Amino acid sequence: MIIKADVIANLLDESDKATDPLVIMPQPNLRKLRRSGSASVDLRLGTWFRTMRNSTIKSLDVWDPKTNPPNENELTKLHYVPFGKDFVLHPNTFILGVSLEWIRLPKNLAAYVIGKSKWGRRGLIIATATGVHPGFTGCLTLEITNLGEIPICIRPAMSICQLFLHRVESTTEDIDQSTLSGNRKPVLGAVAPDDIALKLSKPIDNV
Repeated sequence: MIIKADVIANLLDESDKATDPLVIMPQPNLRKLRRSGSASVDLRLGTWFRTMRNSTIKSLDVWDPKTNPPNENELTKLHYVPFGKDFVLHPNTFILGVSLEWIRLPKNLAAYVIGKSKWGRRGLIIATATGVHPGFTGCLTLEITNLGEIPICIRPAMSICQLFLHRVESTTEDIDQSTLSGNRKPVLGAVAPDDIALKLSKPIDNV
């Protein structure tokens, strides 16, 4: 069940009293959030970005242990854009951004992130339905692409996406142990085939 904004506001308002709180810092305006009638919280763009380098790697092959996991600094370049300055995103360009907000989800809440339609109509696309697991703590990495025909200026602190929260049921006390937790800058992360994919990829001997 998706949680409406007034309930989210109550959870944030009571975070200092809860043993397993929902935290969003800087905290949104709770009065406006209660009155919005929405089912999400707007998130703002942070000050760190990663762009893709022209790498010496011919291709990113998740099956090749020599290139995966790749060195993040070989594939990407980190940029800091101060408040009040713009980052110009050119057409058909992909970058990683980060949320301004530091988020902590309790064990009974999960979330997903979607872009705001007002930006989508201008060609700026944020990764659709990025999942955030219970127990996540940190700033969210945002996958941002300009699919339009003209450059778009994006600026730290601007409202860029929406966070939808929903309750989850679990019989364990496990929390998110992802390497993507705890970061304040955008993270590329590793991609690797799982055990089943590796077994199925092995050549079959002729019978």
